[in-house]
Amino acid sequence: MTEHILDTLYDIVKDRKDASPEESYTAKLYQKGTAKIAQKVGEEAVETLIEALNKDNEKLAEESADLLFHLMVLWSDRDLDPSEVWNILKERHKK
Repeated sequence: MTEHILDTLYDIVKDRKDASPEESYTAKLYQKGTAKIAQKVGEEAVETLIEALNKDNEKLAEESADLLFHLMVLWSDRDLDPSEVWNILKERHKK
């Protein structure tokens, strides 16, 4: 894995917009709309917090991956390029 894995994931998620909902979970999410995608982000965030409080790092890693995935789907749904987020993080790091 490299530091570019999130960019690669975003590209894959974005490509799934045109996939068949019958064959792609991601395409099915897009079909359900922004509200459902945002709801999934919230659910995954809560599950991530629960595993952090349970002090189970293996499950925390799994839920964190789910959270990042669903966040990428939300960004793609809203046409938000990850570079916009990375630039904000870079600026904040400078401070």
